[in-house]
Order: sequence, then C-alpha cells, then structure tokens
Amino acid sequence: MDIASIIQGYTRGYFLMADGRGDLAWYSSRIRALIPLDGRFRYPKSLNRVLNQNRFSVAINRDFRGVCAGCADRATTWISDDLIDIYDRLHRAGWAYSFETWEGDELAGGILGIAIKGVFIGESMFYRIPDGSKVAMVKLVEHLRSRGFLLFDAQMQNPHLERFGAYEIADKEYSRLLERALSRPCQFL
Repeated sequence: MDIASIIQGYTRGYFLMADGRGDLAWYSSRIRALIPLDGRFRYPKSLNRVLNQNRFSVAINRDFRGVCAGCADRATTWISDDLIDIYDRLHRAGWAYSFETWEGDELAGGILGIAIKGVFIGESMFYRIPDGSKVAMVKLVEHLRSRGFLLFDAQMQNPHLERFGAYEIADKEYSRLLERALSRPCQFL
C-alpha cells in the first residue's frame, strides 16, 4: 500500500486494522467515537492532582516506534507488525505522530495517531506508568485546540474514552464533520 492510498482511505472515513491472523484490511463503522475538542471534554477529577504535580513531561515523536510497540503490547491487538511498518512510513512522510508522556527518561504512555488537515485520528494509546496515557490525552486535546483542529476521531468507544467525554455519532454525521475538518488547513507541528 502506498502512502497516498492510505491517506485517501482515512479521508474517506476508513481505518486500517489487522485481524486475528495479522492480515490488514480497511474498516469503517456505522457509529464513530469522537473526543470533544470543545467544552464537553472532561477528565477524572483525580487527574487534576497529577497534572498539578508536573510529574510527566510531554513530547511529540521522541520515541515513535516505542509508542507503536506500547500500543501493540496487549493480549489482543489489531496492531500487527505490518501495520507498525505502515505507521512508521506515515510517520516518516509527516502524517503519523506519537504524543508521549515521560517520567524522567522513561516512556510513561502515549497516543498514536494520524493528522490530516483539521482531523486527528487516534489509532491507539497505552501506558506503562499509571496516569501516563491520561495525561497524554489531556495534553493532546490542549495541543489540538491550540492548533485549530476540528475533529479528534477515536474510532471506537470504550469505557476509558467515555471518562474523557467521548461520544458517539452516526456515520452520516461523521462524514459531514470529517469533510469540514479536511477543509481546515491545520498543522500538527
């Protein structure tokens, strides 16, 4: 798969996943999960203490492959070695990013995603140190807001994302928002 085809797939509302055998395919969903970039974004109150401690530093792309590996390191994963290679190619071409938290020299957590104009597509997240991914989420939302992004696509809802105000919309509404976000000339960096 060439990079242009991959980006085209994402701009049409599809995303790549590996099945149980590791074979890659394009997927779409009738219901899409979004992280709000407006006042609906929230996070657990207990996280305020962690944020105020400034325990974690934030970096972008300091260890892109490490974040890919962290996201894939789970009992059941949709991130195959082939998909990591694709993310790496997208990263080198300026489309994929890792948004990371660090505690000293240790990678605490991170979020892997693809930025296309005004949309950030969150592919996965992980943590190695408690609260590492939560702090990454809060700081990433702040970053996306500061850069004028319109849409933070989390693809599929889960209880963890609900804690941050993630909500679901139908694919028709998602397509409308995606089109609007793709007309916005944003830069992730």
